[in-house]
Amino acid sequence: MPFDVGDFPGASSSDRAASRRSRRLVGTWLFTVAGMVLVMIGLGGATRLSGSGLSIMEWAPLMGTLPPLTEAEWQRLFALYKQIPQFALVNADFGLADFKGIFWLEWFHRFWGRALGLAFLVPFVWFWVKGHIAQRLVPRLLALFVLGGLQGVVGWFMVASGFFPDATTVSAYRLVIHLGLALVLYGAILWTALNVALGPPMAARAVQRTHLLAATTCGLVAITILAGGFVAGIRAGLTYNTFPLMDGQLIPAGYGDLRPFILNFTENVAAVQFNHRLLASITALCALVTVAVGLRVSPQLLPRPMLYALGAAVIGQYVLGVVTLLHVVPLGLGTAHQVGAVLVLTAALVLLHTTRVPRARGGPE
Repeated sequence: MPFDVGDFPGASSSDRAASRRSRRLVGTWLFTVAGMVLVMIGLGGATRLSGSGLSIMEWAPLMGTLPPLTEAEWQRLFALYKQIPQFALVNADFGLADFKGIFWLEWFHRFWGRALGLAFLVPFVWFWVKGHIAQRLVPRLLALFVLGGLQGVVGWFMVASGFFPDATTVSAYRLVIHLGLALVLYGAILWTALNVALGPPMAARAVQRTHLLAATTCGLVAITILAGGFVAGIRAGLTYNTFPLMDGQLIPAGYGDLRPFILNFTENVAAVQFNHRLLASITALCALVTVAVGLRVSPQLLPRPMLYALGAAVIGQYVLGVVTLLHVVPLGLGTAHQVGAVLVLTAALVLLHTTRVPRARGGPE
């Protein structure tokens, strides 16, 4: 029984029960997939920080599912790695054991991506055949699956930039594209899961101000994360490891040295790190204002837990960012910082979704 059938006023009790069951099944599936995307984003951060992302020089969506099973295959893959600049300029002292150390993380990253695709496709087909998915939702879910496949292609497009002459890392621009698409995919799956689980908007008009602030927070969080992608892409976090001043100054020397000036926003270490700090501070302030405004609304109209979750997430993430910077971005803290950013986005999106109000005309969404 598709869950939208049980939404009609004249639906029988059995239809409503079937609708609730379908919502529960489909919602649980989508929340699980969103969780897997979150793990994928964390794995992507770990591979970047560890330098593992360039360890596999072949894009084999099917054959690459299995890891090397023979010594000859290990030697072949290691020989391929020796051909890229990262080996010659950074890891020239690597032996086979060292190569295996970075290989396994990147292999698991790609394996998780394949598992994620199956975790989406197989239940989708089953739910569709069994009639648990509303027909109006099918095009969106198909689009999400295509978007997930595109993310794999963009991932290889990013990795391939690390094979260019004199390149020891991937292109920062391609990294940000890859990260941005991951955020879009995660946000779309999470939003769809919330739609399924919670149904049409029921919030009162009194929460509209909180809704607008939550939307602003979501936008700022996304921009801050993408700015962090440039910090990661040019390794801007490895310098200016003090806070709140940068080399003793509020605005670092050399902020606008590059010409044309716009390049400073993506290629100037001082400017890129300063901008990320500034955006993070503005985002944190906006999120806390959102929480404060939301707390003025009656608890019956706006449950407190989601406000507390956003406040705790943004404060924790800001502190984690400072600690990560002061410790010069170690693997564990750097990965946690990337995951923490997505958790802040999650809290903001949940609040945004919950504070939707029915449209003035046309009824619920």
